[in-house]
Amino acid sequence: MEKETIPTCVDCGTQNCKYKDRTYPDFCPTDNLKEEDRQWALERYDEGRNREIMIASAKVEYEGYCQWTRVQEIMEFARKIGAHRIGIANCIGLIREARIFARILRANGFEAYSVICKVAGQPKTSMGIPAQCESIGAAMCNPILQARLLNEAHTDLNVVIGLCVGHDSLFYKYSDAYVTTLVTKDRVTGNNPTAALYTADSYYRKKFFGGK
Repeated sequence: MEKETIPTCVDCGTQNCKYKDRTYPDFCPTDNLKEEDRQWALERYDEGRNREIMIASAKVEYEGYCQWTRVQEIMEFARKIGAHRIGIANCIGLIREARIFARILRANGFEAYSVICKVAGQPKTSMGIPAQCESIGAAMCNPILQARLLNEAHTDLNVVIGLCVGHDSLFYKYSDAYVTTLVTKDRVTGNNPTAALYTADSYYRKKFFGGK
């Protein structure tokens, strides 16, 4: 028997949380929200710089809506939060993109500080990673060390460029500075992962859904 699917936000057809002139579905988390959860989230915006970050983010969204590229959005956001030293946590496979981004940052008055994923050159097998994984490169990615070195460099904002799935998760966890992502790696689609979503009902249908 197929397990019953519990409906969530992706199953909503109204998005009344945004429009406010429609009807919430029965399962809507907004309509069924506990007041203590709402208050808990609102109180978190008073911690550290969270409210400042939210306001700066909203201003960037408004001012550059459908006009600014993500590169420009990152620079405008950095300016609004007073970030000068920008950390770059990049994949070695995207070193060209990281160099271009660093050049753009420097041309616009920022300091760029990069740490590449293979920093320290630690063998994969030394961490218990299966030996066959070294066939595509002997050195492991080291996102925790990337984060530590950027922390020691006292970066004001960190930008991820192409870290692998999972490695990015560890970097986000250990970074002291706020983190945003410029490039999400997808080797198959030329670093455009949404291409697989856009073709999920055509070219990628059998790959994602089998015979369905």
